[in-house]
Amino acid sequence: MKQNKLNNVALGNIKINDDFWNKYTDLVDDVILPFQWELINDNVEGAEKSYCIQNFRIACGDIEGKHQGMVFQDTDVAKWLEAVGFSLAKKPNSKLEAIADEAIDLIARAQCEDGYLNTYYTITGEPRWSNLFEGHELYTAGHMIEAAVAYYQATGKRKILDVVCRFADYMCQVFGADEGKIHGYPGHPEVELALVKLYRVTGKKKYLNLANDFVRMRGEKPCYFLSEDCIKNQNFIFPEFKDFDMDYTQAHLPMKEQVTAEGHAVRAVYLYSAMADLAYEYQDEALLKQCDVIWNNIVDKRMYITGSIGSASYGERFTTDYDLPNNTNYSESCATIGLAMFSNRMFQITKDGKYADVVEQALYNTLLSGIAQDGKHFFYVNPLEVVPEIAEKNPTMRHVKTTRQLWFGVACCPPNIARTLASLGDYAYAVGDNEIYVNLFVSSRIEAGLKSGKTTLELQANYPEHGDIKLKVTPERDGQVFEVAVRKPGFSKNAVVTVNGEVVEYCLEKGYLYLEREWKSGDVIEVQLDVSFRFVYSNPKVRDNIGRVSLMKGPWVYCLEEEDNGTYLSSIMIDTASAPVKKEDPQLLGGTMCAELKGKRINYQKVEEELYCEHGPEYIEDTFKAIPYCCWNNRSKGEMLVWMREQ
Repeated sequence: MKQNKLNNVALGNIKINDDFWNKYTDLVDDVILPFQWELINDNVEGAEKSYCIQNFRIACGDIEGKHQGMVFQDTDVAKWLEAVGFSLAKKPNSKLEAIADEAIDLIARAQCEDGYLNTYYTITGEPRWSNLFEGHELYTAGHMIEAAVAYYQATGKRKILDVVCRFADYMCQVFGADEGKIHGYPGHPEVELALVKLYRVTGKKKYLNLANDFVRMRGEKPCYFLSEDCIKNQNFIFPEFKDFDMDYTQAHLPMKEQVTAEGHAVRAVYLYSAMADLAYEYQDEALLKQCDVIWNNIVDKRMYITGSIGSASYGERFTTDYDLPNNTNYSESCATIGLAMFSNRMFQITKDGKYADVVEQALYNTLLSGIAQDGKHFFYVNPLEVVPEIAEKNPTMRHVKTTRQLWFGVACCPPNIARTLASLGDYAYAVGDNEIYVNLFVSSRIEAGLKSGKTTLELQANYPEHGDIKLKVTPERDGQVFEVAVRKPGFSKNAVVTVNGEVVEYCLEKGYLYLEREWKSGDVIEVQLDVSFRFVYSNPKVRDNIGRVSLMKGPWVYCLEEEDNGTYLSSIMIDTASAPVKKEDPQLLGGTMCAELKGKRINYQKVEEELYCEHGPEYIEDTFKAIPYCCWNNRSKGEMLVWMREQ
């Protein structure tokens, strides 16, 4: 394997100015980060308590008290700090930076002399590393490392980086494949990908080696977790863990033998992200191939059309191929983010557009459905069908919230959404030695350093409402030679490419339109993609969707809402022979492209009260309004439906 991985463009060199995405990204700096700081300080009335900052104050001796919240509560501040790092990398903010420095000082003072850092174990005195299966120590360490790397890269300040390096040095002494060390690994993967990031920023190979050991030792026989007290004596922190086999933590088989996505969905995609990183760093072709096999299993058989994963609420997990229920699914926001992370890594290694297609699908749908337009309310669970009076009264659906929440006792999703929005540029572009890859069609301006010299690229688009993409190229000098690679999404049946108004030939390879030439200042690339409305069907092996159809436009998945179409959405039958009609709604999220559909619905005015009868219902002709799934529940509580019956 001889692969040169693509790299991110520095966030400070990307300026996003997009009518659609700025509705969300601007919220991060102006609303989300200040609001979440108040939340983790327990200053928001009506929100569930976080106890996060309070735990750090207790751990460092500022106040007395007992640890409260989950064993992984420290990760709330870690992901918040990582999002701050991404935000500061894009735009200086002295007030926000001062608050972050205050948090870092607190974290540093809570660190033990030997480098260990975890408020739960420090405060409670529970023995370290005694419950890797469910104790989340390494998971928490991973998020703290990611935060430190992001903050150091944004500000150049070493304090938090030095803190996590001391912690990682300590972990390298404790864990690993060498004799005399603990041969365990995290029950919740995360630290593996974080250690790779720490290696890349510090150059210390021992961090990479530890990440590799964690992955390679996982699932070896006998399984390490079976030696822990929590399993031997059924002494669990989380009672439901007694029901989970080793596949829940992806430890049922050695990683080299795993070919399907199993267990807790977030744990899985974090682990697969690390596998992709390690495949590249060690140039391990077999491991990269395995990543592709698992990725294909997810995308071809276990992923929702919205880019979400994890169909079972109990265990927040994958189940089996084609098991994709719409109203009881879990589809955790964090899992979608993890899938985007995994897919983006695979794209950067292979330069294959199929991975970037899934990144786009996840970001445009489930990521954004997880956050309200006010930036202060969130979904943890992202169903594809909701009937509030059933979801609120049926205990098997108690995980489904019918309105977005201010905060959660387990609050991993809100700060995860924040850090993803803050780092959107990492998904939008990538650069090679002498190539610029355009992955997301987000109006923006980037400055990229290539082998041939610096280059500025300005992208203009109103995507996915329209498929016209314009790229203005400004090389450092006229005559500079490099490649611009523009993704041709898998749904786009065709693409027309012009440079300075003239149709040009291009090389289409693995979903990218490659244009190489001597560029001069002011050159304009125009790409016309097909983003027309289209009806999409699922494989008939997905039992829940037999006889049903969904509507898409570009990467957007559409849905019906009670707000526009009344109740009993499941009674609606769509006439797919009639083309959807574009309907701009200026009142929906400041202007959104909606669709008008023709079809029939049951006339409930003529439905009698008897439960069973020997005649069918009467249907009446009607028109229906569909909106992008990411926009649902921003106006009122009500029914929602993605998969519609076909007439």
